Amino acid sequence: MIVLVLLGLLAVLAVLALAHWYLWRRLVRDVSAPGGPWRRAGTVLAVVLPLLAVGALAGGRKLPMSVERWLAWPGYLWLAVLLYLLMALAVGEAARPLLLRLPSRRSAVSQEAPASQEAPAAGATEAAAPTDTAPTDTAPSPERRLFVARTVAIGAAGAAAAVVGNGAYGVLRGPRLKQVTVPLAKLPAGAHGYRIAVVSDIHLGPILGRGHTQRIVDTINGARPDLIAIVGDLVDGTVPELGRAAEPLAQLRARDGAYFVTGNHEYFSGAAPWVDFVRELGVHPLQNARVELPGFDLAGVNDLAGRSEGDGPDFAKALGDRDRARTSVLLSHQPVTIHDAVRHGVDLQLSGHTHGGQLWPGNYLAELANPTVAGLERYGDTQLYVTRGAGAWGPPVRVGAPSDITIVTLASLRA
Repeated sequence: MIVLVLLGLLAVLAVLALAHWYLWRRLVRDVSAPGGPWRRAGTVLAVVLPLLAVGALAGGRKLPMSVERWLAWPGYLWLAVLLYLLMALAVGEAARPLLLRLPSRRSAVSQEAPASQEAPAAGATEAAAPTDTAPTDTAPSPERRLFVARTVAIGAAGAAAAVVGNGAYGVLRGPRLKQVTVPLAKLPAGAHGYRIAVVSDIHLGPILGRGHTQRIVDTINGARPDLIAIVGDLVDGTVPELGRAAEPLAQLRARDGAYFVTGNHEYFSGAAPWVDFVRELGVHPLQNARVELPGFDLAGVNDLAGRSEGDGPDFAKALGDRDRARTSVLLSHQPVTIHDAVRHGVDLQLSGHTHGGQLWPGNYLAELANPTVAGLERYGDTQLYVTRGAGAWGPPVRVGAPSDITIVTLASLRA
């Protein structure tokens, strides 16, 4: 097992090294003079930036949070820039041959010049005529190659910066409200229009802190939901490190309260202390448990990652002895538990975990591991809603998967 982990780590490092060599070649060597200031600065960056990225990835949960912050901001942001730089340069590689063939301004002038000149004297015609052995050179000049290399490099860098900058702004600005209506056959008419604020994947850590929590709390309270569901992955760190960042959760207000289930990242950070801490903040943990609310049952199960600690999901405990004539809503961090929910007659499962892919085209990878990446889908008699989450893991950037807090409105078919 250890050998496989080491081989996997070496493979990742090899890919990172190859990617940075390619970037150095296209963005530094091909566009600068040997020994020039940009060549020297670019070479230093090509070494330092991957080290920062590896440090950010390896430092999580191993370094003090105060140290991790210094690595996380540049290291994680660079990973996002790296992804879109490589994609932009791939487009540039496809365009490069066309750009090299386009006529330059100099060649256009040289082609027009003979037409404007006077005809040569008759006696000089034969002497001026080229011989059959004269070579014809159509290869782009070094100046042209340098111009194209710089054009592609500047275009790729500008595109990557714009994409990552916009994606980072979306995360740091905070999630936006999304409205979803879910019709439920067994929901009584008295519960028609019941509103649940669903928030997941807040990911408090070295980048997103107390201000991020406060924005989320203010957004939820402004929507005035009947109930609040925090569906896992609240933190990336311990209670001593991030307890203060989570404190604004005590301000959450809803008629029927706020509830919390664990995500896989809670088990990376120490799930039991966080369960106790959120309880102190007035948020009710649902650890393989159920509460009966007017109109429906609300259940919650622990995350699958808890199995390694003997604290995994127990659907029988949470749902086994309930009255199946009543509507049931299940909080479960990972969408893959939908099949257990179907077997236990759940009407609606609320999940997160996927981030909607977070960084396009990551949504296609997320589809390989999750039945639903984002949105509402039906599995038999059970409906599954997956929120994209309110934060971000790793790079504080989202592309093609904006963060959200979802107001799920329950609709009765009897109303």
